[in-house]
Amino acid sequence: MNRPETDNRDLYAIADLAREFDISTRAIRFYESKGLLSPERVGGTRVFRRRDRARLILILRGKRLGFSLRDISDYLSLYDAHSQTAQVSLLISKVDERLDLLERQLGDLETTIGELRQIRKLAAERLGQESAQDQREPAE
Repeated sequence: MNRPETDNRDLYAIADLAREFDISTRAIRFYESKGLLSPERVGGTRVFRRRDRARLILILRGKRLGFSLRDISDYLSLYDAHSQTAQVSLLISKVDERLDLLERQLGDLETTIGELRQIRKLAAERLGQESAQDQREPAE
């Protein structure tokens, strides 16, 4: 992500965050609707603070790593409660679950890739046999 120097600012418009993180304003509003972000309102305008920006970073990282919005929400709730021990314990638990799932998926993918390579090899061998047989048959 190409991020401009915005870390020292206190206030952000939704368009600023969308541009900074290369996501749509609709995505930010979605995270807000799920209670993951809570911008202040000035008139009809959303005003995001550094806290919201930091939460958005965690949300996007969590999504990129494949965590559900529920997992992200649970983690952010502990973040707000300032319970570092509980937060780190939950993080370790969720990371372990995610690693287990990805390792099982990796094993499944390796098996599937092996099977597909074998099928391709057999098909190519058969094609080679049929091609050689066609060449041996006299033309009518």
